[in-house]
Amino acid sequence: MKASIILLLALAISSVSCSYEARLANSPAPDQAAGVAQSGRTSPESAKPDSSNPQPEKVSLTDVDKAASTAEAVDRKIIRNADITMEAASTTEAQYRVTEIAEAHGGFVITSEAKQRENLEPTKRTFDIKLVARVPSVEFGASLEEIKKLAGNIPEAHIASQDVTEDFIDLEARIKTQKALELQFLEIMKQAKKVPDALEVQRQLAEVRTDIEKLEGRKRFLENRSSLSTITVNIQAPKLVTVSTTGFRSSLRDAASDSLDLASNMVVFFVRLVIVMAPVLVFIVLPAGLAFRYLVRRAKRIRLAQALATPTTAE
Repeated sequence: MKASIILLLALAISSVSCSYEARLANSPAPDQAAGVAQSGRTSPESAKPDSSNPQPEKVSLTDVDKAASTAEAVDRKIIRNADITMEAASTTEAQYRVTEIAEAHGGFVITSEAKQRENLEPTKRTFDIKLVARVPSVEFGASLEEIKKLAGNIPEAHIASQDVTEDFIDLEARIKTQKALELQFLEIMKQAKKVPDALEVQRQLAEVRTDIEKLEGRKRFLENRSSLSTITVNIQAPKLVTVSTTGFRSSLRDAASDSLDLASNMVVFFVRLVIVMAPVLVFIVLPAGLAFRYLVRRAKRIRLAQALATPTTAE
């Protein structure tokens, strides 16, 4: 309670002193007052206007409004972004050209990514490249048009603009308010006599300073995004279009190709079958065959021995 009362009193004192200083600044000094009095007692000839001095030019309110609106239109903060997908015969060459265009217009490339497209034939493998370039806002249209000229085809293109002028003006006003509040807290800090009061004012001052830094960071972000536009370019190789041909020769050629494929697949199948069945033959079929052969021979020898042991009867 005491701290709040002290703060209110300090604010009142500072406002009174400020108004007093303003009155002193606006009131004329004694020497100036004497000069004014002497000038009032000058002769009528000296009071006549000098024809050699030019009269001030009159400016209408309409001209002032027009000038203000023109200045406001020039200072508008607009964030421009473009995202295009283009097809080029050589993706790497297009990548270099996009980089050159961005640098020629005062910009730069912030990210560059390349991804290889899968293909069974190594000679037909291509790269899909993604570039993110930043160019000045005034060079956005010219840079985008030059990049589009590099493409043989543009499957997708997205262009967006966002006017953040009101947000920028609001941030500036809030920053001014917070800075004025910071100055008031500094004046109160100077007038604080007790340690608890000084600590409370310091805490409030730290919160105000934190808000100012946040607002200034947001303001710098909007300035950066509005002064430099973003162009995202996705570079791809053209997709191959297969054209189906009909006729006897094409059908015969397709049939021969299919038969060769079938024959090769059959050969590969039998080779795989032999490779897979080889362990079965070695470890199962071959031992089983040998055991069966041994049993058969043994049975034959037993039958032969029994036949020889049995006497033949005379008729």
